[in-house]
Amino acid sequence: MILAAAIEKYLAYTIEGRRRVKEQLNKRKPDDEFADINLGYFDPGGNLIIVFCPESRNAAATQTPTRTPALQDDQATRPDISPPVVAIKTPLPPVSSIDEAKMPITESDGIIMEAQPAAKERHYRIHYGATGYSYESIFRDFLPGAEEIVIEDPYIRQQHQIINFLRFCETAIRIGKPKKITLVTRFENQLEKDEAMGKLFTIADSLKQFDVVLEIKENSALHDREIRLSNGWKIKIGRGFDIYQRPDDWLQIGANDLDLRPCLETMVDIFNV
Repeated sequence: MILAAAIEKYLAYTIEGRRRVKEQLNKRKPDDEFADINLGYFDPGGNLIIVFCPESRNAAATQTPTRTPALQDDQATRPDISPPVVAIKTPLPPVSSIDEAKMPITESDGIIMEAQPAAKERHYRIHYGATGYSYESIFRDFLPGAEEIVIEDPYIRQQHQIINFLRFCETAIRIGKPKKITLVTRFENQLEKDEAMGKLFTIADSLKQFDVVLEIKENSALHDREIRLSNGWKIKIGRGFDIYQRPDDWLQIGANDLDLRPCLETMVDIFNV
């Protein structure tokens, strides 16, 4: 009994520390991701013992915090997902009437086309539950002109991670027309490596149909995630390609269209090097 009491004492101390973290996260998050703050253990008699933090046990602001609406992304922090500019089939006006400083134009077959705006550095947060962040909306402005893409991500080994990598390759081919994609990743053991490499080789074979070479490298010390484009852009996403919540059902909206899939929370940093 003395030993059991000692174990319960240390167990309660450990759970109290974990609960204190969850309580603080629960007060800061605008959703219910950390709402289940009641942690406990079963005593030898099978009774559930809930462990509280002494300083917050009777604090309503901690136990049942007031929810605030999630911050709305504005145009300065949210990727531009507006439709591409469509060519205006209008005869060219006299050169003297064009204000080149205000409307950059190019001439092609007697039509005026408004020039695409130059890609700019972006640094923003994707909030938990946010939608509208497909790979195309994140990478679209930066892939054109990138003939080589280097992806460093230690977590391209499980089935859903490999599928996310495939989706990125599809986006890159549709928008950027790369000639080579290099994937640097790592594996926990030989069995995991054998299973993942078989699937990655299948992707490599399919990429050959689009004249794209996929090179796979292993780096057992790899930790950080980043994507480097040969046109000078570097993209760092805290969660790599794994930014989407798993659907409750694969037959619900958002299961296939990633613009409609709720996201996990992560930071995105895109800059020119």
